[in-house]
Amino acid sequence: MTGRPQNDLLRQLAPRDFERLAPHLQLVELEANHILHHPGDAVGAVHFPCGPTFVSFAVPVEDDREVESLLVGREGAVGITAGRTPWLAYSRIVVKLGGTLVRLPLRALEQAQQRSAALQEMFSRYADCQFAQLLQNAACNAAHSIEQRAAKWIISTQQHIGQAEIPLTHEQLAGILGVSRSYASRVIQMFKARGILATRRGAILILDAAALDARACCCNDWVKKHFDEVLGRATAADG
Repeated sequence: MTGRPQNDLLRQLAPRDFERLAPHLQLVELEANHILHHPGDAVGAVHFPCGPTFVSFAVPVEDDREVESLLVGREGAVGITAGRTPWLAYSRIVVKLGGTLVRLPLRALEQAQQRSAALQEMFSRYADCQFAQLLQNAACNAAHSIEQRAAKWIISTQQHIGQAEIPLTHEQLAGILGVSRSYASRVIQMFKARGILATRRGAILILDAAALDARACCCNDWVKKHFDEVLGRATAADG
């Protein structure tokens, strides 16, 4: 592999630490809805989404429904834990927006971490950030309205892919919010009536980002602040 992939976590690594991983990194192209892991699967590799690609964690609940509890894009990775490897997937982990991912065998990462305390520190910090994100999402689900959470998730998705048109259907948004499709559609129609969003087949278009941000809760901002503080400190220490 020549150069750094378009993944923020890999780009933050010190040159020597990236060189430890580079021989084991494999670029893969995966389509939307490709399942990386089912619940109970042994996780043997880390996947780093690149560019606009992002992955979701869908947790099963009653009535054969799933609630998407976490989105991971180019800011992070799927398969990182604070403990020892290997581990079992708790949720269904699926590619939400297809594209490029970098695959790294967990065994190769573990061996590289044994040779580099800085590398181990970086990925431990990222595991902490991901756990904080899950905690914030749990609090958000309990404290904020469907409208606030819908605005938050749409903004989060837009930030992951970096464009105003988001390939997100009403059914997918319903899964993210843990509500029925009809409920999600009513929320979208309300945003459309206010001139904040428009819809196209299989996509949502943000027309007024400022108005959408005003309707969202602050959970994304808290998570981003934690990422910047925790991972920023790791990068500064490596420097």
